[in-house]
Amino acid sequence: MKAVLALADGKVYEGEHFGAENEVEAEIVFNTSMSGYQEIITDPSYCGQMVVMTYPLIGNYGINPEDFESDRPYLSGFIIKELSRVQSNWRSRGNLEDFLKKNNVFGIQGIDTRALTRRIRDKGAQQAVLSTNTTDSQKLVEKARNSPGLIGRDLVKEVSCRKAYEWNESEWVIQKGQTQLETTKDRPHRVLVYDFGVKRNILRKLTRAGCKVKVFPATTSADEALATNPDGIFLSNGPGDPAAVPYAIENVKGLLGRVPIFGICLGHQILSLALNGSTYKLRFGHHGGNQPVLDANSGKVEITSQNHGFA
Repeated sequence: MKAVLALADGKVYEGEHFGAENEVEAEIVFNTSMSGYQEIITDPSYCGQMVVMTYPLIGNYGINPEDFESDRPYLSGFIIKELSRVQSNWRSRGNLEDFLKKNNVFGIQGIDTRALTRRIRDKGAQQAVLSTNTTDSQKLVEKARNSPGLIGRDLVKEVSCRKAYEWNESEWVIQKGQTQLETTKDRPHRVLVYDFGVKRNILRKLTRAGCKVKVFPATTSADEALATNPDGIFLSNGPGDPAAVPYAIENVKGLLGRVPIFGICLGHQILSLALNGSTYKLRFGHHGGNQPVLDANSGKVEITSQNHGFA
């Protein structure tokens, strides 16, 4: 089935639909990772966005439940050059197209994704519309232009857990040809995780490091958090604009100086705002597993994995 991608700047692309049908509006960003599409699709940080993969062939190793970063996909659309119709991996339990269809995620292939990426790089991340409902390009462009952006939108409330829960899983390991959960028996440190859209692998890393992890909703007050007597507070990753979650900023202010705090991604930005810093939206964000960072002290460049649209 034919599908159309329309950008707010007026550019229109045509391709072939896969996954769910219908029409979606979201901010369009690109990810430069060569693999890890399943983790990207299920990362709550992509709520409110559609993702362009710069690597041309996607789907060749299928889908498996062990690599989910959350219970379901949160992105609005998935844009690729070519969908692999063959899955070749012993861990695969299904294919990408069926997974997107089951979870109501719009996919489009046949797009010149590298040209699209250059456009986003040059003109910045912007609102876009994916549709199988109409081929009226101008109508779709107008919808994209009228679509709300990320600034000022509280997307955390859409991805945060509703009630607190304990996390006990450690990392996946391969033993005797099977994927199994590693067990971490000695966990002396109590860590409270604020769930702004936390990824499962972060929770696994904390568990493996010897932390007894309990995850709390983003709206948890400072007093409620301190009542659990944690050894440390972890502010998780999440989607959207950190300034759009003032309740989280106020809660973190109430924790400052009372317990060690570590923030990553959105959590780091919320911590900055709680310390009277400021944040701003990046032109096209940093999304991918191959982001170079210069160590100013040593002069060395390290390759990092990043996923954030604000700084």
